[in-house]
Amino acid sequence: MNISIGNDHAGTNYKFAIIKHLKTKGITVKNYGTDTNDSVDYPDFIHPVAKDVETKNSDFGIIICGSGNGSNMTANKHLGVRSALCWTKEITALARQHNNANILSIPARFITLPQTIEIVDTFLNTAFEEGRHERRVEKIDTSN
Repeated sequence: MNISIGNDHAGTNYKFAIIKHLKTKGITVKNYGTDTNDSVDYPDFIHPVAKDVETKNSDFGIIICGSGNGSNMTANKHLGVRSALCWTKEITALARQHNNANILSIPARFITLPQTIEIVDTFLNTAFEEGRHERRVEKIDTSN
């Protein structure tokens, strides 16, 4: 599995912890995020993640900023990207099961690091249910 990850200054510490966690599982991670806590513009670090998912160069993306909102909005500008802002395991599971989310947006200032790791695991271990949800997901992309 290949995952692209990106973050702004609010998500740097979370990103490093997520990368370490994913590598213990044998997952390949491409880091597009800033490696410092110096203020940066989140779109500069989120667009490359979304582009990787859009072009299928990565199976999934993980994006992190303070609220998760700006990153989520940025990622969802890309065709075929279904980024979900998740702050609980339950919302994360539904984003995968019902919406076939392919990017996880994490609000670093609102959840703990242990919660984040649980959310990442839930995201990666939950399958899309297809069925009635597939018809709905197909209606998300406006390029058709």
